[in-house]
Amino acid sequence: MSSNVDSAETQTVVKKQKKQKPARKQVKPGEVEKKEAPQTGKEYNIWYNKWAGGDREDSYSNKTKSQTRCNIRKDSGLTRADTTGVKYCCLFFSRGCCPYGWECEYLHTLPDASKALPDTSKDCFARDKFSDYRDDMGGVGSFTRQNRTLYIGRIKETGTGVETEEVVRRHFKEWGEIEKIRVLQYRSVAFVTYVSESHAQFAKEAMACQSLDNDEILNVRWATEDPNPVSKVTEKQRLEEIGREAIQARMDPRIVDAMRAVRALEDGDGLDDEEETVDGEGEAEPQAKRRRLEIEDARDTPPEVEPVPKQEQPQQPTGLLSADTLEGLKYFAEIRKRNALANNPVKVAAVPPPRGLGLADYGSDDE
Repeated sequence: MSSNVDSAETQTVVKKQKKQKPARKQVKPGEVEKKEAPQTGKEYNIWYNKWAGGDREDSYSNKTKSQTRCNIRKDSGLTRADTTGVKYCCLFFSRGCCPYGWECEYLHTLPDASKALPDTSKDCFARDKFSDYRDDMGGVGSFTRQNRTLYIGRIKETGTGVETEEVVRRHFKEWGEIEKIRVLQYRSVAFVTYVSESHAQFAKEAMACQSLDNDEILNVRWATEDPNPVSKVTEKQRLEEIGREAIQARMDPRIVDAMRAVRALEDGDGLDDEEETVDGEGEAEPQAKRRRLEIEDARDTPPEVEPVPKQEQPQQPTGLLSADTLEGLKYFAEIRKRNALANNPVKVAAVPPPRGLGLADYGSDDE
């Protein structure tokens, strides 16, 4: 039965691979007209790509609609990146104006949310992130915060908030799975939160200066942090869960099982209720009990240590003088004895040998 299921899954994968086609060229070289930002001030800021010193409303009204738009179903396909191993998407493909098609060095598809990017300091288009957001919340974004929410401005509302939400969802669901949408009625503003940050990055470039159903020109920016305390707690828990899963995925499962067994033993929880395993001889023994016995044996067995050869320790003195001092006194006493024997051997023989200064046995019971 399992072999039939595996063969069916294999056939499904093969069919999906056969359906993939080379990516088509979205535009012809030179077809898209390059338009410079209209002058609304006195100085041009290359960082913000706009003129400084002009009226804010004039800069918004002078926004031009994008000439192209990406269509995931038609434009997605194989490129050279599928053979070279590049994991980043084509920026011009997301905007619908890549003239290379299957010859492009980047992916012509949506980013894979199940796989992490090689470098977390870059977005899905291989652009470097910065430590903080720009003043207008545009650009690539920041690597200090995982932002999955887009700010959508200049929406033309023609009905209720529910109808506007359906229009926004229909246009933005093409770029990835949406977690939630919030529309601020009578303010022409909506917030779209994606499940994956990479999909939010792709959607921000794909929907910049695009229109919904009323020929408006959208203002797509990164959303600021949600001030709602409940949202802050939920986001913190979600990030902690992602970090916990990432750590567990990199740990050796044997170490995880051993840690759980030791923790259960320390807490006094019984592990005999787990499933029993049958060995080769047909004898059933609880797996947890066997693991516990192995841990207890490892604790009771002393570590094997090579015996250290005993070294002769010098005799510690029991008096006030050190061993070197006593040796010196014995040496001088022996010389004195020899001199006395040489001068008067008979008289000295009757005299008992000297006992030194009487300090060698200080503190003993005899003295």
